[in-house]
Amino acid sequence: MEGTIGMLVPLRVATYNTSLYDDAPGGLVRRLEAGDGKARKIAAVLQRVRPDLVLLNEFDYDPRHRAADLFQRDYLEVAQAGGGKALRYPYRYLAPVNTGVPSGLDLDRDGSTTGQNRARGNDAWGYGLHPGQYGMLVLSRYPIDDAASRTFQLFKWSALPAARQPRDPATGAPWYMPAVWSQLRLSSKSHWDVPVRTPLGTLHLLAAHPTPPVFDGPEDRNGARNFDEIKLWAQYLSAGDQPWLCDGQGRCGGLPGDARFVIAGDYNADPSDGAGLPGAIAQLLSHPRVDARVVPRSAGAVERAADRALPRTGDVGSHTGDFGAQAGTLRLDYLLPSRGLAVRDAGVFWPISGSADAALVDASDHHLVWLDLGGAAR
Repeated sequence: MEGTIGMLVPLRVATYNTSLYDDAPGGLVRRLEAGDGKARKIAAVLQRVRPDLVLLNEFDYDPRHRAADLFQRDYLEVAQAGGGKALRYPYRYLAPVNTGVPSGLDLDRDGSTTGQNRARGNDAWGYGLHPGQYGMLVLSRYPIDDAASRTFQLFKWSALPAARQPRDPATGAPWYMPAVWSQLRLSSKSHWDVPVRTPLGTLHLLAAHPTPPVFDGPEDRNGARNFDEIKLWAQYLSAGDQPWLCDGQGRCGGLPGDARFVIAGDYNADPSDGAGLPGAIAQLLSHPRVDARVVPRSAGAVERAADRALPRTGDVGSHTGDFGAQAGTLRLDYLLPSRGLAVRDAGVFWPISGSADAALVDASDHHLVWLDLGGAAR
């Protein structure tokens, strides 16, 4: 996986839903301090693939960045069994997310703003049992322009043009009361534009993790939110002034037309199958600024799809995770580069059963997706 082109080595970008979260506040930190077997496998996969720039979804955020420090020092910088050499990332980006942050509103309409047990996450801005659960972390070998980074954590769903406001199917009335709809944030975690100064020039990593389009009712409020979380990036890439598209620092407008980017993350939307609204991920796959022609694939996905034996209309070799006997395998994780970036190679780290690497990939129900761009000199 370390192929070269002459004397040039591609810039390797990756996305990986690591499932490194804990239901208890500070739980991931305590596990990493104690020596976590799942984290060791995640680190081993990263050491095998060795991306230059990677987005980790479902990595719990803590304000002191203790989990990120521990994962770097005690896991990535230590050669893991089945992995490769130690791996160091001098630069990283992480910021607060909406998951687990109490809204003070009755978002699930159960008559309470402080549900009990797991239901208490339903009234957070994004589902979570504590602030920062299911967060995101960007790791990079190259400098990140923190001052130019943008986060859309606070962006209001109602501010999105033609937003898919959920409706009660029994009455046709809006699911959310006006006072709630006017406050509701769109991002279930966050949307980040992280500019990275790579040997290919500045590359904008557009990171997100839209909500799964399930775990709701006939109003399909999560399906609508998933669709519109994806739509936010489609709008961000589209032409026009877009004065409504403002980040948390008050800067408004989309991504300049000449900017290079890679859309990265777990988008919880398969192009052909699954529970998402039709056309959700097509908003990005068919966007005129996106080059979606190279589709990462794996032999492991083909094997697991055959094992599940569920009806599928799409390319099972492109699937990026296995979500159990009922949902089966789906393509949910994406790396979508801008047009004009040369894609040299791509893949999903999903080895077939019985192979030497197979023991590494059970730490998460998702698998790492990687893309080699251009010919960057190391």
